[in-house]
Amino acid sequence: MGSRRRTIVALAVATLSSLVALTGTVAAQSKNRELIDGLEYQLLYVALPLTLFVLVILVYAAVKFYDNDDPEPTTEDPALEITWTAATAIILLFVGLSGYSVLVSPYVSPSQALDSDNRSQEGFESFADLPETGDEEVYVTGYQWEWQATYPGANVTTEDEIVIPADENVTLWLTSDDVIHSLFVSDLGIKQDAFPGRYTRARTIVSEPGRYDAVCAEFCGTGHSRMDADVVVVEPETYDRWLETNEGNVTAAPEPG
Repeated sequence: MGSRRRTIVALAVATLSSLVALTGTVAAQSKNRELIDGLEYQLLYVALPLTLFVLVILVYAAVKFYDNDDPEPTTEDPALEITWTAATAIILLFVGLSGYSVLVSPYVSPSQALDSDNRSQEGFESFADLPETGDEEVYVTGYQWEWQATYPGANVTTEDEIVIPADENVTLWLTSDDVIHSLFVSDLGIKQDAFPGRYTRARTIVSEPGRYDAVCAEFCGTGHSRMDADVVVVEPETYDRWLETNEGNVTAAPEPG
């Protein structure tokens, strides 16, 4: 009886945990986060009933065959084997298509890195030579152990603060001055590596002004743990006024309010 009771308790805990996860969602703050969260919940909606189905079978087997002193081997059932093989293939196809639809989004995979071997023939020798994207652009450089952001339209520079306007498409061009770094903004669903001598692109559109924590997600030396920054999202009018006021200067970010 103790074994059956533990199995039933485990089933109840798994069910409650899944329900809490489903009802505990919050609105995504960026398009990137929305896409990633959407994929996670699509997969959860498939995984949850499958998990419950397997647990129900486990409980049934534990109860029905408890203390069976004369077990018998199962008989072959080709129809059942074909059914679960086909069902597994359909589930894997669904997972693959769902993942692919998110991975091809320009907010999740905006571009491949432009490696140093191709820079000379393409002319990408600095941030200024990168192709136009049509987005609001910010140039971000990682170095041991800080982040520096430059806003090319007004030649404004910030240290450990990356300022972007809300409700606008923004491209962050990243590179590194020394070793590999990785800009990771969990709340916005942004993660992109920064390589020495190469340029990578992260793209986002953020709906809610505020300060969002950014960290380096690639071990980059003894100061790695303190290589953090803020992504400061402000209203477009505030952003434009801040750039105009601080043109040509190294300055601090405006407050989101």
